[in-house]
Amino acid sequence: MSAALPIVDTAHPSFTDSARRIVPLAWPVLVGQLAVLAFSTVDTVMVARYSALDLAALAVGGAAYISVFVALMGVVLAVGPIAGQLFGARKLPEAGRQLHQAIWLALGLSVVGCSVLLFPEPFLALARTQPAVAAKVRGYLGALAFALPSALLFTAFRGFNTAVSRPKIVMALQLGALALKVPLNAALIFGLTLGEWRIPAFGAPGCGIATAIVMACQLLAAWWVLRHDAFYAPFELHASRLAPPQRASLAELLRLGVPMGLAIGIEVTGFTFMAFFISRLGATPVAGHQIAANMVSLMFMMPLALANATGTLVAQRIGADDPRDARRIGWHGLLLALAIATAMGGGAYLLRELLLRAYTPDPVIIAAAMPLLAWVMLFHIADAAQTLAAFILRAYRIATLPLLIYASSMWGVGLGGGYLLAFNANGLTPSALQGAPGFWAASTAGLAFAGLALTGLLAWLLKTTTRR
Repeated sequence: MSAALPIVDTAHPSFTDSARRIVPLAWPVLVGQLAVLAFSTVDTVMVARYSALDLAALAVGGAAYISVFVALMGVVLAVGPIAGQLFGARKLPEAGRQLHQAIWLALGLSVVGCSVLLFPEPFLALARTQPAVAAKVRGYLGALAFALPSALLFTAFRGFNTAVSRPKIVMALQLGALALKVPLNAALIFGLTLGEWRIPAFGAPGCGIATAIVMACQLLAAWWVLRHDAFYAPFELHASRLAPPQRASLAELLRLGVPMGLAIGIEVTGFTFMAFFISRLGATPVAGHQIAANMVSLMFMMPLALANATGTLVAQRIGADDPRDARRIGWHGLLLALAIATAMGGGAYLLRELLLRAYTPDPVIIAAAMPLLAWVMLFHIADAAQTLAAFILRAYRIATLPLLIYASSMWGVGLGGGYLLAFNANGLTPSALQGAPGFWAASTAGLAFAGLALTGLLAWLLKTTTRR
């Protein structure tokens, strides 16, 4: 199979033409990302049936892991825009060398991430967890420390394949990982006895052990694909050993990747840190938040998939020296995401009670989660806008200014405003916004601010880059 670019007519593409180019790249990313998110969904559903204490530990531990992993993942994913532009310019060996350098970057970042996960005291102090919950969190994060290197290395593989318009192989590996995750999860959470052979019930830490095993298997499968699939031959990836680190390439990855990683880290921690603060209110509020957060995260996979596809096509058209088509595909991708997000957000709001009952039969937890989902429609639309705009800007290798926007909106408006509302810090918060709903209201406002600011920045950029 050749790694050549697809031939497209980019003279005057309509919205429909752009959608036809975006969707074939987006749907495998969507399916693959849903498989990845299903990891946490499976964890949440199974642990919710094990105990409320373990579900609270999963919420805190999951927030800690996601905060670490996603920030480091963002740095590694700098391989996408860089390799995408090289692929668009038909510089295939140069694009392949970016993958090797991204692997070195992933290995270096793993040392940092594993150290944080193995010593999670700052997260526990922030959450003010009960001793019984803290013990479960330590076990869960200790297992995930062994999963992190494999996850980051697979991220390099994923980012490269997205950049060269080959997301289906990533999707296949992610689906295979999910198929392995489900039975391992059940065995390690609830325990399993087969004759004289017995696996004890680990509860929430069992989720981390299962993830570590699955991530290692997924990485081995990705390595096998790179070694044996003829598609990768033009990229010169069949060398017998990994190319040595190259200072210039690593510096280029870091120049784009560090602000990307920080921005993604701020975006995610602005959401995940809600779990730490909400956990101060007790196990039931944080359990309700965990379910609502997982539901919103599932919905987020749609704009994330469209953003990956749109950003990939924009980067490729930049590399092909076609700025006008890059502009059109960017705007059309943004409009497509907003239209779908509006429909999905409205549907989730109308069906919120039915959806919550699919997670847990516990009426107390459902009651805790119900008011949080009142914000779901506005939250999801704002999330789609900021995600598409951010990915398109990264295709142009612009990440520093978005970082500042994320810091002010996600941490300033979202977390800061949420703390004031949730804990009634100034004595002016209405009762309906005290507790967890206050964090969700402020987080929605922060996302809306980020969406407007990033879309405005994108409009200015596209106007200036097509004046020729």
